[in-house]
Order: sequence, then structure tokens, then C-alpha cells
Amino acid sequence: MASLTEIRARLAAAESNKNGQSTGGDNAIFPHWNMEEGNSATVRFLPDGNSKNTFFWVERAMIKLPFNGVKGEMDSKQVVVQVPCVEMYGDACPILAEVRTWFKDKSLEDMGRKYWKKRSYIFQGFVRENPLTDNKTPENPIRRFIIGPQIFQTIKSSLMDPDLEELPTDLMRGLDFRITKTSKGGYADYSTSKWARKESALTEVEQEALKAFGLFNLNDFLPKKPTDVELKVMKEMFEASVDGQPYDPERWGQYFRPPGMNAPGSSGSSTESTVAKPAVIEEDPPFDTADEPVSSTASSVVQPKENARKAEDILAMIRNRQKAS
Repeated sequence: MASLTEIRARLAAAESNKNGQSTGGDNAIFPHWNMEEGNSATVRFLPDGNSKNTFFWVERAMIKLPFNGVKGEMDSKQVVVQVPCVEMYGDACPILAEVRTWFKDKSLEDMGRKYWKKRSYIFQGFVRENPLTDNKTPENPIRRFIIGPQIFQTIKSSLMDPDLEELPTDLMRGLDFRITKTSKGGYADYSTSKWARKESALTEVEQEALKAFGLFNLNDFLPKKPTDVELKVMKEMFEASVDGQPYDPERWGQYFRPPGMNAPGSSGSSTESTVAKPAVIEEDPPFDTADEPVSSTASSVVQPKENARKAEDILAMIRNRQKAS
């Protein structure tokens, strides 16, 4: 388990570099985003079962590709396919390489946000106060938490506080975290979430659960790293999505699929993708506006006329760049 000093060093280094779904039937994921406005949940985070992880969380980055229905299906509604952004593995993402250039043009900023990666952070721990009356504690009370960027910033900044002496995940001297849901500008707001002021030990029941079930290895709930073939498929799907095409199961079904769609030639139940592990992907908090990229242009309101840049113009830009490379 990493020390608080090691965590602070890694966070400081990362900041410096930057400046330079169902749950598999086990009810493991705690959907805090379903709380009513004004409610709070108290959770106690635990370390990662992977002792090589400096942090007590892992970062996940996904890109949502919307399609105008499914090819060959009449009256098909829009479907969305999630694909992993390979930047979470330290590699260059072929989709974001294109999308980043759109933020240099104000008329393309909205389109850029549509295809920007959606980051979330996977934690685990106990739910000590649960306002969700329809969310029962599973047999294994160690839950997983899908935390958005806004709450994560609160968690991260508090870890850098020099007054914090112990890791919040310490079994005997750790801290509870209170997730509070309010609203701001029509969106859910979690900015008042905070750590408890007083340390507390795990209860006997919680300690027994920890011994009985053990800790999750959080990496197990990240998507599998795409192969070179799958990366090409992702780029092809991205261009088709931008072009307004329907999803084509024959071309892409063996690689990435919308929720509920079977693999080609399969009659059984399906997952979203052969690359993604379904235990986490099907259930996500609503889009967190704190994760929107910062535009490289001066801030201004984009007028509808400017926003109407046709998809074929964007595709022409992509293909011209490909020919030039």
C-alpha cells in the first residue's frame, strides 16, 4: 500500500506534467447519482487490491460514439457505442488526435465536446449511510464507486492538504467521505462533498467483511487495451458516427456493440463490446461538465449558424489530413 507521501508526490507530478450499465447482477456499484437533490451518502474508501497501484483508485476514459440507428433495422432509434480511449494506457488515441484539432475552431467546439473522452475514477469501499431506499447492500458489502471529475477533484485536492496526517483509507485512522448532491445550472452538483473531520476505525462488521471477501483489484474493471485491429475499427466507427451513418453490426459487431446487442452469429446475451468488461461499463454517472476540455479559442457564445458546420466538412478535414500523412 502506498504512503500518503507517495500519493502526494504522484499527484504533484501529474499536475506538473499537465501544466507543461448493469453491474453483473451483484449490485456492487453504488449509484450515488440516483440520490435526490439535497441528499448525502457517507462512504468509506478502501485501498486497491493491487498493491502496485500508488493510488486507491484507477482512472477510466471512454469515448461515446452515437449512431443514427442500426443498419438494416426499420425505425431504429439512435444507439451509442462506448469505446476505450487508449490514453488511459499511456498511448496516443487516434480519435482524440483528431478531436483536439476541432477546438481550434469555435464552430467545431460543440462537436468536439460530443466526442471528447469521458473520464471517471473507480474506487471501492463501504457505504455507511445510504439514502437510496431501493438500493440494498449486497452479500459482499464492499461496493465499487464510479466517481466523476468534480468529486474526484475534491478528493485529490484534500489529499494534498498538509494537515492530513493519515491516508483516508487507513483501516483504523481513516476518514469517511460524504457525497452530497445539489444542483447548479440545471446539472447535478457535488461541490459540497467533503471528507469527515474526525478519524474513525472500520467497525467489526466491516473488518470481518474485508477478511471474508477481500479487496477488488480495480484494474479488473477497466476495459481491455484494444489491439491494433480494434484501434482501426474504432477510428472507422468514429468517422461513420461523425458522418451520421447507422451502426453496422456486420462491420463492427465482433468488436464493439451497443448495449443489448448480440455478437454476430450469437443467440446468447451480449455485452457492449468484446474489448470492454461489462461489470463497470453499463452503469455510468451522467456526464460531468467538470470534464469538458478547455477551448484554445477565446471564450464566446457559439451562434447556431456557426454551429451548423456539416459533418462532411469535418470528414473532409480528417481525410485530407490522412492523405497528407
